[in-house]
Amino acid sequence: MIHFLLRRLAFALISLWALITIVFLMIAVIPGDQAKIAAGEGASPEMIEQARQRLGLDQPLIVQYVRYLMRLVQGDLGTSTSTFQPIADNLRDAFPSTLELVLLSMVTVVIFGVSIALLVVANKGGFIDGTVRVVAIAAAGMPLFWTAFMLQLGLAAGQAIPISGVLSTQYVVPKVTGLLLVDSLLSGQPDAFGDAFLHLLLPVFVLALPQTVVIIRTLRTSMLNEMHEEYILMARSKGASTGRILIRHALPNAIVPMVTVLGLQVGYMLSGAVIIESIVARPGVGAYLTSSVLQKDTFAVLGTVLFIGAIVLLVSLLVDLFQLAIDPRVRRGMVTRSS
Repeated sequence: MIHFLLRRLAFALISLWALITIVFLMIAVIPGDQAKIAAGEGASPEMIEQARQRLGLDQPLIVQYVRYLMRLVQGDLGTSTSTFQPIADNLRDAFPSTLELVLLSMVTVVIFGVSIALLVVANKGGFIDGTVRVVAIAAAGMPLFWTAFMLQLGLAAGQAIPISGVLSTQYVVPKVTGLLLVDSLLSGQPDAFGDAFLHLLLPVFVLALPQTVVIIRTLRTSMLNEMHEEYILMARSKGASTGRILIRHALPNAIVPMVTVLGLQVGYMLSGAVIIESIVARPGVGAYLTSSVLQKDTFAVLGTVLFIGAIVLLVSLLVDLFQLAIDPRVRRGMVTRSS
C-alpha cells in the first residue's frame, strides 16, 4: 500500500513538473519582449534594460528556468502586466468565487445524477428510461455558452431569477472567506445569502447540466451490470424490495466509476467556468483568465493555466486515494499492480 501511494505521489509530482516546464517554454517562445512589456508603454531603452536585468531575462535559459522553479516554490507566479499586481494575489482573490460555483455545481451533479440514475434503473426499458436517455443526449450536445445565453434570454423576460452578477447592490457582505454564501451567513445576513444563492442558480445549472448527463449514463451502466451479480440475486431471493436492492446493495458497488468521473469533471468544470463566468459577469478565475487573454497579459494567462492544471492534478490524486479507501477491490487491484 505504501509503495503504491509513493508511486502515485511521484507520478503527480512528475506531471506537475512537466506542466511547469511546458508553461515556462511557452513563456520563452511566445513572440514579444517580456522586459518591454514589464517596463510599460513609453519606457526608455534604459528602463527596458533595467527591467530585463530585474526579471533575469539577460541570463541563459537554463538559469531562467531554475529561477522560475524557485519562484514557484515560493508561490510566485509572476506579475500581471495588466493589473501590475502579483498573479498569485489576483488568483487568490478570484478563486473563492470559482470554488463556490464549482462546489455547488458538483453537489448538484451528484444529487440529480444519482437520483435520476436510480429512477432510470428502476424503470429500465420503460417510458422514463427512454425519455431520460433522449433528453440526456440532447443536453450533452448543447454548448455551454448557447445554454447560458438561451437561459438569460428566457429569464430576462420573466425576471424570475438574476441572470448576471453575484449580489444585488443593496447588500454589502464583509469578505472573510471569499465564499459569498458563507460570508453572508457569518455576517448574519440571511437575505444576502438568499440573494447570492439566486445569482448562482443560472451558472450552476448551466455548468452542472452536461456533467449530470455523464453521471447518469455512467451510473446507469454500472448499476445495470451490478444487477446481474450473484449478491443481487441473493437479495432478491430473500424478498428485498427493488428500492432496497438499488440503494443498499447495487449503488455502493457501482459508485466507484462515478467517483473517477467526478474527479475528471473538476477539470471540465474549471474550463467551463471560463465561459460561464464571462457570460454572467462573475468575478472568478475564469473571468480573470478571459480578461487576461483580451488584454494580452501573457504572464497572467500562463500563470492561471498552471494554477488550474495543479488543481486538476491534485484532485486526480485525491480521487485515487478516495477509491482506495472506499473499495477494497480497487485497493487489492492497485496494490497488486504496484507490487
